[in-house]
Amino acid sequence: MRGVYENPVDSGIWWIHYYAAGKRHREKVGRKSDAIKLYQSRKADAAAGRKLPELRNSKVVTVSELIDDALEFAAQHKDNRNYKSKGEIVRAALGSRHAAELTPQELERWLREHCKTAATANRYKAFVSLCYREGVRNGKVSVNPARLVRQRKEGTGRLRFFSREEYAALHKVISKRFPEHLAEFVVSVHTGMRLSEQYTCTWSQVHLDRKTIELTKTKNGSVRTVHLNSDAVAAIESLRRPKQHASDPVFPREGNKGTFDTRSWFHPSMEDAGISGYVWHCNRHTFCSWLAMAGASIKEIQEAAGHKSITMSARYSHLSPAHRLSVVERIASGFK
Repeated sequence: MRGVYENPVDSGIWWIHYYAAGKRHREKVGRKSDAIKLYQSRKADAAAGRKLPELRNSKVVTVSELIDDALEFAAQHKDNRNYKSKGEIVRAALGSRHAAELTPQELERWLREHCKTAATANRYKAFVSLCYREGVRNGKVSVNPARLVRQRKEGTGRLRFFSREEYAALHKVISKRFPEHLAEFVVSVHTGMRLSEQYTCTWSQVHLDRKTIELTKTKNGSVRTVHLNSDAVAAIESLRRPKQHASDPVFPREGNKGTFDTRSWFHPSMEDAGISGYVWHCNRHTFCSWLAMAGASIKEIQEAAGHKSITMSARYSHLSPAHRLSVVERIASGFK
C-alpha cells in the first residue's frame, strides 16, 4: 500500500507517511497490519478535515543528533580525539539525514566511496555503530543499520620497526638537535604507549618507586599499568623539575590545545638519521617487536602493550626465536 513502508528493509518495523494541510507526516507503527490500519485512519481524518492528534514520534531525529550523543559518551569513556575528527566527517556527509531512514545499503555505499582502505572503512563503521547504539540506549532510534554492514577484511600490513642500529642513529640525532624531546622518544619506544596515552599522562600517574605508570584513559577504555624498564625510568627522571604539580603533564604537548604533534622535531630528526617509512606509531611496533625478539610470549606482549585482543599481539610471534623453537621441538623423538 502506498504510504506504508518497512524501514530498514526486513527489520519488521513499519512506518506510514501521509500529507495533511500540505505538510508531510511520518509515524513509526510496528507491525504491517497495524501500519495499514493507522494509515487508512489518518487519511480518513485528513480527508474529513479532522484535527490530527499530537504525534508522539513526530520529532525527527537526525544522524547529527546521534553523533552529538556519541561524542558525549566517548568523552567520558574513550580517547575522544579520533572520535571528534570522525564525527565531523560523518556529520558533513550524513548529518542532515533522518536517523531512522539511513539504510545499511546507503551506509555501505558511503563507506565504499569515502574510505580508501578496509581498515579505514571498519573504523568509520564502528563509529557510526557507536552513534546508533547510543541512540538505541537513549530511545531515539530502534535499530542500528551499521550492524548489517559487512566488516571488511583487513590486511596485516607492514610492521615497520627500528633495528638497534636505526634506534641508536636516531637517538644520537635527537640528542644533538632536539635534546628537550629525547626523553619522550625513549619512553615511547621502551613502553609502547600510544601517542594519546603518553601525552595525557600526568605526574600523579607516575610511580618511579614501583617503576610503573597507571594509565586511566586508554584507547579501548580500560585501565592498565605500564611497566618501566631502566631506560624509561632514567628518561622520566631526567624530566623532574622543582615545583612540579601532580596534575602537570609529564610530556608537555606542542601545537594547539587538545592535540598531540611530534612532527616538528621527529620528522626532521629521521631525515638527518637517514630513516624513512617510519611514523611515531611505529615506536609501538618497535616495542612489541623487540619484546618478541627477546623471547617474550604472545600473552606477555599482549599485557605489556595493552592489546584488547591477543590476535594483535600474535602478529609479532614470528620474530620470537623461543616461540619458533618451542613449536618445532614438539615433534622431536628424544632418541640419541
